[in-house]
Amino acid sequence: MKALILASRQRYERYMPDNEFVKSAEKIYIPFNQPEDEIIKAAEAAGALDAEVIFADAIGRVGRALISRMPNLKLIQSEGVGYNGIDVAAAKERGIFVCNNKGVNADSVAEQTILLMLGLLRRVVVFDGRVREGLQIQTKEEMMLGGIRDLSECTVGLIGFGDIAKAVALKLKPFGCRVVYFTRHPLSAADEAYYGAGYVPLDELLHIADIVSLHLPVTESTVNTVNADFIGKMKNTAYLINTARGELVDNLAVCSALTEGRIAGAGFDCVAPEPTLRDNPLLNLPKSAAEKVIFSPHVGGISERSFVVAHKRIWENAQAVINGKNPQNIVS
Repeated sequence: MKALILASRQRYERYMPDNEFVKSAEKIYIPFNQPEDEIIKAAEAAGALDAEVIFADAIGRVGRALISRMPNLKLIQSEGVGYNGIDVAAAKERGIFVCNNKGVNADSVAEQTILLMLGLLRRVVVFDGRVREGLQIQTKEEMMLGGIRDLSECTVGLIGFGDIAKAVALKLKPFGCRVVYFTRHPLSAADEAYYGAGYVPLDELLHIADIVSLHLPVTESTVNTVNADFIGKMKNTAYLINTARGELVDNLAVCSALTEGRIAGAGFDCVAPEPTLRDNPLLNLPKSAAEKVIFSPHVGGISERSFVVAHKRIWENAQAVINGKNPQNIVS
């Protein structure tokens, strides 16, 4: 089997399963962060256009032009959960499987989500700076007059209720907070009891939630879900959390809301466009608004365990397809 790998060679080699199928596969690595025509040229030069499998970085692009140049292609496999960079329609026309690693990092991202919730409520970035400035006692006195909310006192609203949101709900149970969710297909009463979450319409969720956490895929209908209208329905004491995808958020709308005090703060593990560069408006807020925001560099789902499991599945899918069987986690 020949695999065209549009992702980090170091990462693939680090997490590569130790078995004969993997060892015997011909692996051709090409950097994914370049224009499609350059990828095609590099693949042609490396003799990779006859590969049966493409392994793609979760934020990489596999376009129609590349797919059309690969006559033996049977599988396009995302390394992670995301696959919006893959031209699913072009693959479907050719009968090529497109698969992702659904749920593989749900627990890791859920931990990051709760970290951001607690970080905002406890103002960890600001407080760290205050202590370093020698203002420990002054800050403590300010907070004793009222300034810290316990997570247990909050209503947490989860928008979308897939694998990650479900993991978040389960991890929130010991905190004792109220958890509500919105999704197109509400759960059964038994499942709601298991996850400790109750369904509410979206507008109601925005109206009652102290923390609004995004858990949606990126589609044409979900881009800029968080816009001025969305924010206008939130409490001005509420926090926004995004550990899903940056494209769900209208950056300028959030900047305005933070600057004008229409939301209390925001925690981002992902910001669009990615890579997040210094000129992004969210990184250029005035100091009073900037102190309300916590960033992490899209690391929520990249725990070591997640990659071990993900790469095991990747190669299992390749082997299944080569052997004429259906792979796991088919998205097309």
